[in-house]
Amino acid sequence: MADTVREIERKYEADKTTRLPDLAGVDAIAAVAEAGTEDLDAVYYDTPDLCLAAEGITLRRRTGGKDAGWHLKLPVAPGVRDEVRAPLSDTPPPELAALLRSRLLDRELVPVVRLHTHRTVQVLQDAQGAPLAEIAVDAVRARRAAAPAGGEKAKPAPAKARWHEIEVELAGDGDPGLLDAVGRKLTAAGVRPASAASKLARALDETGLRSEASAGHEAGPDGHPSEGATKGSGKGSGKGGAAGVGKRGDTAGDVVLRYAREQVRAIIELDPAVRRDLPDSVHRMRVATRRLRSAFRSYTKVLDRGVTLPIGTELKWLATELGVERDREVLAERLRSGLAGVPRELRLGPVDARLRIWSERRRAGARDRLLDVLDGPRYLSLLRTLNAFLEEPPLRKAAGRPAPEVVAGAVLKDYRRLARRTDAALAAPAGRQRDEALHGARKAAKRTRYAAEAARPALGRPAKKFAKRTKRVQQVLGDHQDSVVARVTLRELATQAQQAGEGGFTFGLLHGREEALAADRERALPDVWRKASRRKHRAALRP
Repeated sequence: MADTVREIERKYEADKTTRLPDLAGVDAIAAVAEAGTEDLDAVYYDTPDLCLAAEGITLRRRTGGKDAGWHLKLPVAPGVRDEVRAPLSDTPPPELAALLRSRLLDRELVPVVRLHTHRTVQVLQDAQGAPLAEIAVDAVRARRAAAPAGGEKAKPAPAKARWHEIEVELAGDGDPGLLDAVGRKLTAAGVRPASAASKLARALDETGLRSEASAGHEAGPDGHPSEGATKGSGKGSGKGGAAGVGKRGDTAGDVVLRYAREQVRAIIELDPAVRRDLPDSVHRMRVATRRLRSAFRSYTKVLDRGVTLPIGTELKWLATELGVERDREVLAERLRSGLAGVPRELRLGPVDARLRIWSERRRAGARDRLLDVLDGPRYLSLLRTLNAFLEEPPLRKAAGRPAPEVVAGAVLKDYRRLARRTDAALAAPAGRQRDEALHGARKAAKRTRYAAEAARPALGRPAKKFAKRTKRVQQVLGDHQDSVVARVTLRELATQAQQAGEGGFTFGLLHGREEALAADRERALPDVWRKASRRKHRAALRP
Protein backbone atom coordinates (compact mmCIF):
# COMPACT_ATOMS: atom_id res chain seq x y z
CA MET A 1 0.00 0.00 0.00
CA ALA A 2 1.47 3.37 -1.03
CA ASP A 3 1.60 6.35 1.29
CA THR A 4 2.54 9.96 0.60
CA VAL A 5 4.76 12.51 2.32
CA ARG A 6 5.20 16.15 1.36
CA GLU A 7 8.87 16.92 0.72
CA ILE A 8 9.96 20.54 1.11
CA GLU A 9 13.69 20.94 0.73
CA ARG A 10 16.54 23.13 -0.48
CA LYS A 11 19.78 21.94 -2.10
CA TYR A 12 23.25 23.50 -2.03
CA GLU A 13 26.59 22.87 -3.70
CA ALA A 14 29.38 21.38 -1.60
CA ASP A 15 32.72 19.62 -1.86
CA LYS A 16 34.64 17.28 0.41
CA THR A 17 36.10 20.22 2.32
CA THR A 18 32.73 21.89 3.06
CA ARG A 19 31.93 22.35 6.75
CA LEU A 20 28.47 23.29 7.98
CA PRO A 21 28.18 26.46 10.05
CA ASP A 22 26.67 26.30 13.54
CA LEU A 23 22.94 26.56 12.99
CA ALA A 24 21.84 26.69 16.64
CA GLY A 25 20.06 29.98 17.23
CA VAL A 26 18.91 30.35 13.63
CA ASP A 27 15.17 31.02 13.63
CA ALA A 28 13.56 28.46 16.00
CA ILE A 29 16.56 26.11 16.05
CA ALA A 30 17.67 25.52 19.64
CA ALA A 31 19.98 22.55 19.09
CA VAL A 32 21.65 20.49 16.37
CA ALA A 33 21.81 16.74 17.01
CA GLU A 34 24.09 14.33 15.17
CA ALA A 35 22.06 11.53 13.56
CA GLY A 36 24.85 9.40 12.12
CA THR A 37 25.47 8.28 8.56
CA GLU A 38 23.57 6.32 5.93
CA ASP A 39 24.58 4.56 2.75
CA LEU A 40 21.87 4.74 0.11
CA ASP A 41 21.70 2.84 -3.18
CA ALA A 42 19.06 4.08 -5.63
CA VAL A 43 18.21 3.05 -9.19
CA TYR A 44 16.15 5.63 -11.11
CA TYR A 45 13.68 4.57 -13.79
CA ASP A 46 12.43 6.46 -16.83
CA THR A 47 11.65 5.91 -20.49
CA PRO A 48 14.63 5.80 -22.87
CA ASP A 49 13.76 9.34 -24.01
CA LEU A 50 13.51 10.52 -20.35
CA CYS A 51 9.92 11.76 -20.57
CA LEU A 52 9.53 11.71 -16.76
CA ALA A 53 12.71 13.69 -16.15
CA ALA A 54 11.46 16.30 -18.63
CA GLU A 55 8.60 17.00 -16.20
CA GLY A 56 10.66 16.87 -13.02
CA ILE A 57 9.20 13.48 -12.05
CA THR A 58 11.43 10.82 -10.51
CA LEU A 59 10.83 7.13 -9.88
CA ARG A 60 13.46 5.24 -7.94
CA ARG A 61 14.06 1.97 -6.11
CA ARG A 62 16.20 2.69 -3.07
CA THR A 63 17.78 0.48 -0.44
CA GLY A 64 19.48 1.64 2.74
CA GLY A 65 18.26 4.30 5.14
CA LYS A 66 15.02 4.41 7.11
CA ASP A 67 12.70 4.71 4.09
CA ALA A 68 13.92 1.95 1.78
CA GLY A 69 11.45 1.16 -0.99
CA TRP A 70 10.03 2.61 -4.19
CA HIS A 71 9.65 6.39 -4.29
CA LEU A 72 7.69 8.36 -6.89
CA LYS A 73 8.25 12.11 -6.61
CA LEU A 74 5.70 14.41 -8.24
CA PRO A 75 6.42 18.17 -8.42
CA VAL A 76 4.02 20.48 -6.58
CA ALA A 77 5.95 23.79 -6.62
CA PRO A 78 9.62 24.83 -6.78
CA GLY A 79 11.36 22.96 -3.97
CA VAL A 80 8.15 21.08 -3.07
CA ARG A 81 7.31 17.54 -4.14
CA ASP A 82 4.91 14.82 -3.09
CA GLU A 83 6.77 11.58 -2.50
CA VAL A 84 4.55 8.52 -2.94
CA ARG A 85 6.15 5.48 -1.32
CA ALA A 86 5.65 1.75 -1.78
CA PRO A 87 7.47 -1.30 -0.32
CA LEU A 88 10.48 -2.86 -2.02
CA SER A 89 9.83 -5.20 -4.93
CA ASP A 90 11.72 -6.28 -8.02
CA THR A 91 9.60 -4.26 -10.44
CA PRO A 92 7.78 -0.90 -10.16
CA PRO A 93 4.71 -1.39 -7.95
CA PRO A 94 1.35 -1.27 -9.80
CA GLU A 95 0.06 1.55 -7.59
CA LEU A 96 2.97 3.78 -8.65
CA ALA A 97 2.86 2.67 -12.28
CA ALA A 98 -0.81 3.69 -12.38
CA LEU A 99 0.14 7.25 -11.39
CA LEU A 100 2.42 7.41 -14.43
CA ARG A 101 0.08 5.82 -16.93
CA SER A 102 -1.08 9.05 -18.57
CA ARG A 103 2.53 9.99 -19.26
CA LEU A 104 3.87 6.60 -20.25
CA LEU A 105 1.00 5.04 -22.22
CA ASP A 106 2.77 2.27 -24.17
CA ARG A 107 6.33 3.26 -23.33
CA GLU A 108 8.53 1.03 -21.23
CA LEU A 109 10.20 1.99 -17.96
CA VAL A 110 13.90 1.15 -17.84
CA PRO A 111 16.66 1.84 -15.30
CA VAL A 112 18.58 4.94 -16.40
CA VAL A 113 20.84 6.02 -13.53
CA ARG A 114 22.20 4.43 -10.35
CA LEU A 115 23.23 6.63 -7.44
CA HIS A 116 25.26 5.67 -4.39
CA THR A 117 25.03 8.26 -1.62
CA HIS A 118 27.01 8.38 1.61
CA ARG A 119 24.93 10.67 3.83
CA THR A 120 25.87 12.41 7.08
CA VAL A 121 22.76 13.68 8.86
CA GLN A 122 22.08 16.29 11.51
CA VAL A 123 18.66 17.01 13.03
CA LEU A 124 17.70 20.63 13.69
CA GLN A 125 15.60 20.73 16.87
CA ASP A 126 13.44 23.26 18.69
CA ALA A 127 13.66 24.06 22.41
CA GLN A 128 11.56 21.00 23.28
CA GLY A 129 13.77 18.66 21.26
CA ALA A 130 11.24 18.20 18.45
CA PRO A 131 12.73 17.93 14.95
CA LEU A 132 12.31 21.01 12.74
CA ALA A 133 14.36 19.86 9.77
CA GLU A 134 17.16 17.55 8.71
CA ILE A 135 20.37 18.73 7.11
CA ALA A 136 22.46 16.20 5.25
CA VAL A 137 25.85 16.35 3.59
CA ASP A 138 25.86 13.87 0.70
CA ALA A 139 28.76 12.35 -1.16
CA VAL A 140 27.23 11.08 -4.41
CA ARG A 141 28.50 8.63 -7.03
CA ALA A 142 26.42 8.31 -10.21
CA ARG A 143 26.69 6.00 -13.18
CA ARG A 144 24.54 5.06 -16.12
CA ALA A 145 22.21 2.11 -15.69
CA ALA A 146 20.94 1.89 -19.27
CA ALA A 147 21.71 2.71 -22.86
CA PRO A 148 20.75 6.16 -24.19
CA ALA A 149 17.79 6.68 -26.51
CA GLY A 150 19.92 5.93 -29.57
CA GLY A 151 20.20 2.27 -28.59
CA GLU A 152 22.93 -0.05 -27.33
CA LYS A 153 25.25 0.58 -30.28
CA ALA A 154 25.29 4.30 -29.54
CA LYS A 155 26.37 3.76 -25.94
CA PRO A 156 29.95 4.76 -25.19
CA ALA A 157 31.90 3.52 -22.20
CA PRO A 158 29.68 3.89 -19.08
CA ALA A 159 29.81 7.50 -17.91
CA LYS A 160 30.22 8.26 -14.22
CA ALA A 161 30.05 11.37 -12.06
CA ARG A 162 30.89 12.35 -8.50
CA TRP A 163 29.87 15.35 -6.41
CA HIS A 164 28.99 16.58 -2.95
CA GLU A 165 25.85 18.46 -1.98
CA ILE A 166 23.86 19.64 1.02
CA GLU A 167 20.15 18.95 1.50
CA VAL A 168 17.96 20.74 4.04
CA GLU A 169 14.53 19.12 4.35
CA LEU A 170 11.67 20.42 6.47
CA ALA A 171 10.24 18.02 9.04
CA GLY A 172 6.51 17.30 8.79
CA ASP A 173 4.33 20.33 8.14
CA GLY A 174 6.84 22.83 9.50
CA ASP A 175 7.28 26.46 8.48
CA PRO A 176 9.14 26.87 5.15
CA GLY A 177 10.47 30.15 6.55
CA LEU A 178 12.90 28.04 8.56
CA LEU A 179 14.50 26.86 5.33
CA ASP A 180 14.91 30.48 4.24
CA ALA A 181 16.68 31.33 7.49
CA VAL A 182 18.96 28.29 7.22
CA GLY A 183 19.65 29.17 3.60
CA ARG A 184 20.78 32.67 4.55
CA LYS A 185 23.15 31.22 7.14
CA LEU A 186 24.61 28.77 4.63
CA THR A 187 25.01 31.47 1.98
CA ALA A 188 26.80 33.70 4.48
CA ALA A 189 29.21 30.80 5.09
CA GLY A 190 30.01 30.66 1.37
CA VAL A 191 27.70 27.78 0.38
CA ARG A 192 25.95 28.27 -2.98
CA PRO A 193 22.46 27.07 -3.94
CA ALA A 194 22.58 24.00 -6.19
CA SER A 195 22.21 24.55 -9.92
CA ALA A 196 20.38 21.23 -10.41
CA ALA A 197 16.88 20.69 -9.06
CA SER A 198 17.60 17.11 -7.97
CA LYS A 199 20.29 14.45 -7.83
CA LEU A 200 18.75 12.75 -10.83
CA ALA A 201 18.81 15.96 -12.89
CA ARG A 202 22.50 16.44 -12.13
CA ALA A 203 23.30 12.79 -12.85
CA LEU A 204 21.55 12.92 -16.23
CA ASP A 205 23.50 16.03 -17.17
CA GLU A 206 26.91 14.91 -15.93
CA THR A 207 26.70 11.41 -17.39
CA GLY A 208 25.55 12.80 -20.75
CA LEU A 209 22.30 10.83 -20.76
CA ARG A 210 20.08 13.89 -21.10
CA SER A 211 21.89 15.31 -24.12
CA GLU A 212 21.87 11.93 -25.87
CA ALA A 213 18.16 11.43 -25.21
CA SER A 214 17.39 14.96 -26.42
CA ALA A 215 19.32 14.36 -29.62
CA GLY A 216 17.02 11.48 -30.44
CA HIS A 217 13.76 13.11 -29.31
CA GLU A 218 12.90 16.78 -29.14
CA ALA A 219 10.68 16.52 -26.08
CA GLY A 220 8.23 18.98 -24.60
CA PRO A 221 7.21 19.14 -20.96
CA ASP A 222 4.78 16.22 -21.37
CA GLY A 223 7.44 13.99 -22.91
CA HIS A 224 5.98 14.37 -26.41
CA PRO A 225 7.15 16.58 -29.28
CA SER A 226 7.38 20.19 -28.22
CA GLU A 227 5.01 22.75 -29.72
CA GLY A 228 7.77 24.32 -31.74
CA ALA A 229 8.37 20.95 -33.36
CA THR A 230 4.72 20.14 -33.98
CA LYS A 231 4.09 19.41 -37.63
CA GLY A 232 1.79 21.81 -39.40
CA SER A 233 1.51 24.14 -36.45
CA GLY A 234 2.60 27.23 -38.32
CA LYS A 235 4.82 29.52 -36.28
CA GLY A 236 6.14 28.00 -33.07
CA SER A 237 4.29 29.28 -30.07
CA GLY A 238 6.76 28.22 -27.44
CA LYS A 239 6.47 25.64 -24.69
CA GLY A 240 2.87 25.25 -23.67
CA GLY A 241 2.05 28.94 -23.65
CA ALA A 242 0.39 30.77 -20.78
CA ALA A 243 -3.23 31.77 -21.06
CA GLY A 244 -3.53 35.37 -22.15
CA VAL A 245 -0.04 35.51 -23.61
CA GLY A 246 0.19 35.89 -27.37
CA LYS A 247 2.81 36.89 -29.88
CA ARG A 248 2.64 39.59 -32.50
CA GLY A 249 1.91 37.94 -35.82
CA ASP A 250 0.31 34.83 -34.30
CA THR A 251 -1.96 33.00 -36.69
CA ALA A 252 -5.34 31.62 -35.71
CA GLY A 253 -3.73 28.17 -35.74
CA ASP A 254 -1.07 29.30 -33.25
CA VAL A 255 -3.67 30.61 -30.80
CA VAL A 256 -6.08 27.69 -31.01
CA LEU A 257 -3.38 25.02 -30.88
CA ARG A 258 -1.74 26.72 -27.90
CA TYR A 259 -5.04 26.60 -26.05
CA ALA A 260 -5.66 22.98 -27.08
CA ARG A 261 -2.18 21.99 -25.92
CA GLU A 262 -2.79 23.57 -22.52
CA GLN A 263 -5.93 21.49 -22.05
CA VAL A 264 -4.30 18.23 -23.14
CA ARG A 265 -1.43 18.92 -20.81
CA ALA A 266 -3.86 19.60 -17.94
CA ILE A 267 -5.63 16.27 -18.53
CA ILE A 268 -2.34 14.38 -18.48
CA GLU A 269 -0.97 16.19 -15.43
CA LEU A 270 -4.18 15.87 -13.42
CA ASP A 271 -4.52 12.13 -14.03
CA PRO A 272 -2.33 11.12 -11.04
CA ALA A 273 -3.99 13.76 -8.83
CA VAL A 274 -7.41 12.26 -9.63
CA ARG A 275 -6.11 8.78 -8.89
CA ARG A 276 -4.80 10.06 -5.54
CA ASP A 277 -8.16 11.70 -4.80
CA LEU A 278 -6.61 15.14 -4.29
CA PRO A 279 -9.03 18.03 -3.63
CA ASP A 280 -10.56 19.64 -6.71
CA SER A 281 -8.60 17.39 -9.09
CA VAL A 282 -11.68 15.76 -10.61
CA HIS A 283 -13.27 19.15 -11.22
CA ARG A 284 -10.16 20.59 -12.85
CA MET A 285 -9.69 17.57 -15.11
CA ARG A 286 -13.33 17.72 -16.13
CA VAL A 287 -13.01 21.42 -16.95
CA ALA A 288 -9.98 20.71 -19.15
CA THR A 289 -11.89 18.08 -21.12
CA ARG A 290 -14.82 20.47 -21.57
CA ARG A 291 -12.60 23.35 -22.63
CA LEU A 292 -10.90 21.23 -25.24
CA ARG A 293 -14.17 19.88 -26.63
CA SER A 294 -15.58 23.39 -26.64
CA ALA A 295 -12.58 24.67 -28.59
CA PHE A 296 -13.12 21.95 -31.19
CA ARG A 297 -16.75 23.06 -31.58
CA SER A 298 -16.08 26.81 -31.57
CA TYR A 299 -13.06 26.93 -33.88
CA THR A 300 -14.25 24.79 -36.79
CA LYS A 301 -12.73 27.27 -39.26
CA VAL A 302 -9.33 26.52 -37.77
CA LEU A 303 -9.56 22.77 -37.02
CA ASP A 304 -11.04 20.17 -39.36
CA ARG A 305 -14.34 19.10 -37.85
CA GLY A 306 -14.07 15.69 -39.50
CA VAL A 307 -11.04 14.94 -37.29
CA THR A 308 -12.09 16.70 -34.10
CA LEU A 309 -15.71 15.47 -33.99
CA PRO A 310 -14.88 11.87 -32.96
CA ILE A 311 -12.30 13.18 -30.47
CA GLY A 312 -14.95 15.50 -29.06
CA THR A 313 -17.31 12.53 -28.63
CA GLU A 314 -14.68 10.78 -26.51
CA LEU A 315 -14.02 13.95 -24.51
CA LYS A 316 -17.74 14.22 -23.79
CA TRP A 317 -17.70 10.62 -22.55
CA LEU A 318 -14.74 11.34 -20.28
CA ALA A 319 -16.33 14.52 -18.90
CA THR A 320 -19.49 12.53 -18.15
CA GLU A 321 -17.53 9.87 -16.29
CA LEU A 322 -15.65 12.50 -14.32
CA GLY A 323 -18.97 14.17 -13.63
CA VAL A 324 -20.30 11.17 -11.71
CA GLU A 325 -17.83 11.93 -8.91
CA ARG A 326 -17.77 15.69 -9.32
CA ASP A 327 -21.54 16.07 -9.38
CA ARG A 328 -21.78 13.96 -6.24
CA GLU A 329 -19.22 16.23 -4.52
CA VAL A 330 -21.10 19.40 -5.48
CA LEU A 331 -24.52 18.04 -4.63
CA ALA A 332 -23.43 16.56 -1.28
CA GLU A 333 -21.85 19.86 -0.25
CA ARG A 334 -24.97 21.79 -1.29
CA LEU A 335 -27.24 19.50 0.73
CA ARG A 336 -24.96 19.58 3.77
CA SER A 337 -24.82 23.37 3.62
CA GLY A 338 -28.58 23.59 3.29
CA LEU A 339 -29.12 21.26 6.22
CA ALA A 340 -26.69 23.24 8.36
CA GLY A 341 -28.94 26.26 7.86
CA VAL A 342 -32.00 24.49 9.25
CA PRO A 343 -32.68 25.18 12.97
CA ARG A 344 -32.17 22.07 15.10
CA GLU A 345 -35.80 21.99 16.19
CA LEU A 346 -36.80 21.59 12.52
CA ARG A 347 -34.46 18.65 11.87
CA LEU A 348 -36.98 15.89 12.45
CA GLY A 349 -35.61 12.39 12.40
CA PRO A 350 -32.05 11.19 11.61
CA VAL A 351 -31.67 13.52 8.63
CA ASP A 352 -27.94 14.09 9.14
CA ALA A 353 -27.27 10.35 9.23
CA ARG A 354 -29.45 9.64 6.20
CA LEU A 355 -27.68 12.34 4.18
CA ARG A 356 -24.27 11.04 5.25
CA ILE A 357 -25.14 7.45 4.30
CA TRP A 358 -26.48 8.61 0.92
CA SER A 359 -23.27 10.56 0.22
CA GLU A 360 -20.92 7.76 1.31
CA ARG A 361 -22.70 5.16 -0.79
CA ARG A 362 -22.66 7.41 -3.83
CA ARG A 363 -19.01 8.25 -3.25
CA ALA A 364 -17.85 4.64 -2.99
CA GLY A 365 -19.57 3.69 -6.22
CA ALA A 366 -18.46 6.82 -8.09
CA ARG A 367 -14.84 6.46 -6.95
CA ASP A 368 -14.56 2.83 -8.01
CA ARG A 369 -16.15 3.57 -11.34
CA LEU A 370 -13.82 6.48 -12.05
CA LEU A 371 -10.69 4.43 -11.31
CA ASP A 372 -11.96 1.71 -13.63
CA VAL A 373 -12.38 4.37 -16.34
CA LEU A 374 -8.84 5.68 -15.90
CA ASP A 375 -7.45 2.15 -16.14
CA GLY A 376 -9.64 1.21 -19.08
CA PRO A 377 -8.67 0.93 -22.75
CA ARG A 378 -11.08 3.63 -23.92
CA TYR A 379 -9.45 6.36 -21.80
CA LEU A 380 -5.92 5.31 -22.72
CA SER A 381 -6.91 5.26 -26.39
CA LEU A 382 -8.21 8.82 -25.99
CA LEU A 383 -4.86 9.95 -24.58
CA ARG A 384 -3.05 8.40 -27.55
CA THR A 385 -5.46 10.13 -29.91
CA LEU A 386 -4.85 13.49 -28.23
CA ASN A 387 -1.10 13.05 -28.61
CA ALA A 388 -1.57 12.20 -32.28
CA PHE A 389 -3.81 15.25 -32.72
CA LEU A 390 -1.05 17.54 -31.38
CA GLU A 391 1.60 15.88 -33.52
CA GLU A 392 -0.49 16.24 -36.71
CA PRO A 393 -2.96 19.11 -36.13
CA PRO A 394 -5.83 19.00 -38.66
CA LEU A 395 -5.51 22.66 -39.63
CA ARG A 396 -7.80 24.29 -42.16
CA LYS A 397 -7.00 27.20 -44.46
CA ALA A 398 -8.19 29.84 -41.96
CA ALA A 399 -5.55 28.61 -39.49
CA GLY A 400 -2.94 30.58 -41.42
CA ARG A 401 -4.85 33.88 -41.22
CA PRO A 402 -4.14 36.54 -38.59
CA ALA A 403 -5.56 35.38 -35.27
CA PRO A 404 -7.74 38.38 -34.26
CA GLU A 405 -10.15 38.32 -37.18
CA VAL A 406 -10.69 34.53 -37.03
CA VAL A 407 -11.07 34.06 -33.28
CA ALA A 408 -13.31 37.13 -32.88
CA GLY A 409 -15.69 35.66 -35.44
CA ALA A 410 -15.81 32.37 -33.53
CA VAL A 411 -16.56 34.08 -30.21
CA LEU A 412 -19.33 36.19 -31.72
CA LYS A 413 -20.86 33.15 -33.40
CA ASP A 414 -21.06 31.39 -30.03
CA TYR A 415 -22.50 34.55 -28.48
CA ARG A 416 -25.34 34.60 -31.01
CA ARG A 417 -26.13 31.00 -30.12
CA LEU A 418 -26.19 31.95 -26.43
CA ALA A 419 -28.49 34.90 -27.15
CA ARG A 420 -31.01 32.69 -28.95
CA ARG A 421 -31.08 30.17 -26.13
CA THR A 422 -31.32 32.80 -23.41
CA ASP A 423 -34.20 34.59 -25.12
CA ALA A 424 -36.01 31.25 -25.56
CA ALA A 425 -35.49 30.35 -21.91
CA LEU A 426 -36.81 33.69 -20.68
CA ALA A 427 -39.91 33.23 -22.84
CA ALA A 428 -40.54 29.61 -21.81
CA PRO A 429 -43.42 28.82 -19.44
CA ALA A 430 -42.49 28.17 -15.82
CA GLY A 431 -41.80 24.60 -14.82
CA ARG A 432 -39.92 21.76 -16.46
CA GLN A 433 -39.87 23.38 -19.91
CA ARG A 434 -38.19 26.51 -18.58
CA ASP A 435 -35.79 24.46 -16.46
CA GLU A 436 -34.63 22.56 -19.55
CA ALA A 437 -34.36 25.77 -21.59
CA LEU A 438 -32.28 27.45 -18.88
CA HIS A 439 -29.99 24.41 -18.73
CA GLY A 440 -29.46 24.67 -22.49
CA ALA A 441 -28.63 28.36 -22.13
CA ARG A 442 -26.14 27.48 -19.41
CA LYS A 443 -24.30 25.13 -21.77
CA ALA A 444 -24.21 27.85 -24.42
CA ALA A 445 -22.86 30.37 -21.89
CA LYS A 446 -20.08 28.01 -20.91
CA ARG A 447 -19.10 27.43 -24.54
CA THR A 448 -19.06 31.18 -25.25
CA ARG A 449 -16.96 31.83 -22.17
CA TYR A 450 -14.42 29.16 -23.13
CA ALA A 451 -14.22 30.51 -26.68
CA ALA A 452 -13.47 33.98 -25.29
CA GLU A 453 -10.82 32.59 -22.94
CA ALA A 454 -9.11 30.82 -25.84
CA ALA A 455 -9.22 34.08 -27.85
CA ARG A 456 -7.64 36.19 -25.13
CA PRO A 457 -4.04 35.93 -26.46
CA ALA A 458 -5.25 37.42 -29.75
CA LEU A 459 -7.90 39.89 -28.55
CA GLY A 460 -6.46 40.89 -25.17
CA ARG A 461 -8.47 42.74 -22.53
CA PRO A 462 -11.79 42.84 -24.44
CA ALA A 463 -11.83 39.03 -24.59
CA LYS A 464 -10.98 38.82 -20.89
CA LYS A 465 -13.86 41.15 -19.97
CA PHE A 466 -16.24 39.37 -22.34
CA ALA A 467 -15.41 36.00 -20.72
CA LYS A 468 -15.91 37.49 -17.26
CA ARG A 469 -19.36 38.88 -18.13
CA THR A 470 -20.40 35.62 -19.75
CA LYS A 471 -19.22 33.73 -16.68
CA ARG A 472 -21.69 35.76 -14.56
CA VAL A 473 -24.52 34.58 -16.81
CA GLN A 474 -23.21 31.02 -16.56
CA GLN A 475 -23.08 31.21 -12.76
CA VAL A 476 -26.71 32.35 -12.44
CA LEU A 477 -27.83 29.60 -14.80
CA GLY A 478 -25.58 27.07 -13.07
CA ASP A 479 -26.97 27.84 -9.65
CA HIS A 480 -30.46 27.38 -11.05
CA GLN A 481 -29.56 23.99 -12.54
CA ASP A 482 -27.90 22.86 -9.30
CA SER A 483 -31.18 23.67 -7.56
CA VAL A 484 -33.10 21.56 -10.07
CA VAL A 485 -30.80 18.58 -9.43
CA ALA A 486 -30.88 19.10 -5.65
CA ARG A 487 -34.68 19.03 -5.62
CA VAL A 488 -34.72 15.67 -7.40
CA THR A 489 -32.41 14.19 -4.76
CA LEU A 490 -34.34 15.76 -1.88
CA ARG A 491 -37.53 14.14 -3.13
CA GLU A 492 -35.74 10.79 -3.21
CA LEU A 493 -34.42 11.25 0.32
CA ALA A 494 -37.84 12.30 1.60
CA THR A 495 -39.39 9.20 0.06
CA GLN A 496 -36.76 6.94 1.63
CA ALA A 497 -37.28 8.60 5.02
CA GLN A 498 -41.04 8.15 4.85
CA GLN A 499 -40.71 4.51 3.86
CA ALA A 500 -38.45 3.99 6.89
CA GLY A 501 -41.03 5.61 9.16
CA GLU A 502 -38.86 8.68 9.83
CA GLY A 503 -40.94 11.35 8.12
CA GLY A 504 -39.76 13.61 5.31
CA PHE A 505 -40.53 17.02 6.78
CA THR A 506 -36.95 18.34 6.87
CA PHE A 507 -36.18 17.23 3.32
CA GLY A 508 -39.41 18.87 2.20
CA LEU A 509 -38.34 22.06 3.91
CA LEU A 510 -35.03 22.00 2.04
CA HIS A 511 -36.91 21.32 -1.19
CA GLY A 512 -38.99 24.45 -0.64
CA ARG A 513 -35.90 26.54 -0.02
CA GLU A 514 -34.35 25.25 -3.25
CA GLU A 515 -37.52 26.18 -5.12
CA ALA A 516 -37.30 29.70 -3.74
CA LEU A 517 -33.62 29.95 -4.69
CA ALA A 518 -34.34 28.83 -8.26
CA ALA A 519 -37.11 31.42 -8.56
CA ASP A 520 -34.69 34.08 -7.32
CA ARG A 521 -32.15 33.11 -10.00
CA GLU A 522 -34.85 33.30 -12.67
CA ARG A 523 -35.70 36.83 -11.53
CA ALA A 524 -32.02 37.82 -11.55
CA LEU A 525 -31.25 36.47 -15.03
CA PRO A 526 -32.78 39.26 -17.19
CA ASP A 527 -30.68 41.97 -15.52
CA VAL A 528 -27.48 39.90 -15.63
CA TRP A 529 -28.09 39.06 -19.28
CA ARG A 530 -28.84 42.67 -20.19
CA LYS A 531 -25.49 43.80 -18.75
CA ALA A 532 -23.57 41.00 -20.45
CA SER A 533 -25.19 41.42 -23.87
CA ARG A 534 -24.62 45.11 -24.50
CA ARG A 535 -23.60 45.86 -28.06
CA LYS A 536 -20.47 47.74 -27.00
CA HIS A 537 -19.02 44.57 -25.44
CA ARG A 538 -19.30 42.72 -28.74
CA ALA A 539 -17.98 45.67 -30.71
CA ALA A 540 -14.84 45.69 -28.55
CA LEU A 541 -13.98 42.19 -29.77
CA ARG A 542 -13.79 43.17 -33.41
CA PRO A 543 -10.21 43.75 -34.63
